[in-house]
Amino acid sequence: MKKSSILAVLLVSGVAHANPRALPFTYTTDTLPAGQAELEQTVDLVPLRADNAGSGERQWYLGSSFQTELEIGLCDRLELALYFTMAPTIAELTNTAELPDTNGIKQRLRYIFAPQGEWPVDVGVYGELTENDHEIEFEAKLLLQRRFDKLRVAANLWAEYELEFDDDPIQRDVVLHPTLGATYEISPKLHLGVDSWMRGEYPTNPSPAVRTFGLGPEYYVGPSVMMSFGKVWWTVAAYARVSDVHHELQEGEVYGPVWFRTMVGYDL
Repeated sequence: MKKSSILAVLLVSGVAHANPRALPFTYTTDTLPAGQAELEQTVDLVPLRADNAGSGERQWYLGSSFQTELEIGLCDRLELALYFTMAPTIAELTNTAELPDTNGIKQRLRYIFAPQGEWPVDVGVYGELTENDHEIEFEAKLLLQRRFDKLRVAANLWAEYELEFDDDPIQRDVVLHPTLGATYEISPKLHLGVDSWMRGEYPTNPSPAVRTFGLGPEYYVGPSVMMSFGKVWWTVAAYARVSDVHHELQEGEVYGPVWFRTMVGYDL
């Protein structure tokens, strides 16, 4: 084989064949080709506070949640994903906060209306059903994206409807979770970005007379880095809470001063 042919093979193998997530919270309008599958692992880490069951003293701990996702390209611009989620607890602590993704499963579809770049703004929809150990959740997103050469700007109009069956009567919540981000392709192997998101819970039965810090809305923003290694890609981001910055975190509150998310994907 000629040296030029060997070099071409190496260059092609260095480009991702999967569907990497350059922005951990903001979905873009990219989908897997028909018949292709990808495995993704997401980890959230948030410094939170709780009381020690033995001493009763309040202390910091690292709240965490884990999500394993199998993405499957069904046809052009239509993608199915199946999830398993887990949020471990710490036995020696009481009244620990519960991150949004707890122990359960999810199923979702993502559909993009037109090929990339055909419309002035790429538009897609996303629908998800969640069943976990305390609630059933319906989630919908409107996905928007615009490319400017190597710069990509994306936004998600994101809302959820939750039925919490731990309560009697069943608690019904509306959750608003919009996101906005931008990512720039330094090279096919390296993308740098800025990602941001808001989350607020709005109970409907009954609606609280006074909104507490735990209901939000709270806002986060931070940098992200995505690296691609052919069949494998890795994204990491760190977000700072830019609302209620002087709030002293209490036990059971989930909105820590910072929020870390990392994702690894593998093209099957």
